Amino acid sequence: MAKDDRQSVRQIGGELVIPVLGVLFTIYFFSTIWNSPWTAQVSTFLVGSILLFTCGLFFLRCFMLLRSGEANLGFGTLFTREDLSTGRYGLLATTVGYCVLIETFGFTLTTFAFLFLSMVILSKARRIVFTAMISAIMALGGWAVFIWAFDTRFPRGIFENFMETVLG
Repeated sequence: MAKDDRQSVRQIGGELVIPVLGVLFTIYFFSTIWNSPWTAQVSTFLVGSILLFTCGLFFLRCFMLLRSGEANLGFGTLFTREDLSTGRYGLLATTVGYCVLIETFGFTLTTFAFLFLSMVILSKARRIVFTAMISAIMALGGWAVFIWAFDTRFPRGIFENFMETVLG
């Protein structure tokens, strides 16, 4: 293979990271529902099946690219300088921050902050007021459905405790 041919081959190893993690998560997800009510089992199976089907199609596409010689399993494109301009590292930090802070600040405030910061990063800080309104509506909607209406065991924080006092 000539040097020019090797440079034109697409490296897809980095593209496989999220689908592989998605399949592993789905397998874990399936393993946690055996003792749940049947409605939860059906919902889990439906969502998990869609994820597995989508990942399967992606793996098939990757296999075809590998087989034709158009791609290899290299990871050279996993981390690039472009990641700084696209906000990829900011989204990673926001996601990690959400996971770390949700127990302290509760579902609603942490979800608002996560949605707001993610949308600001992705929109490159355009339409901040609109972004804040959408984030607030979505976080309040999540609180109303999951915590207030269904009384799920999502982490409760300042907002949830305040609303319990007001509504209780």
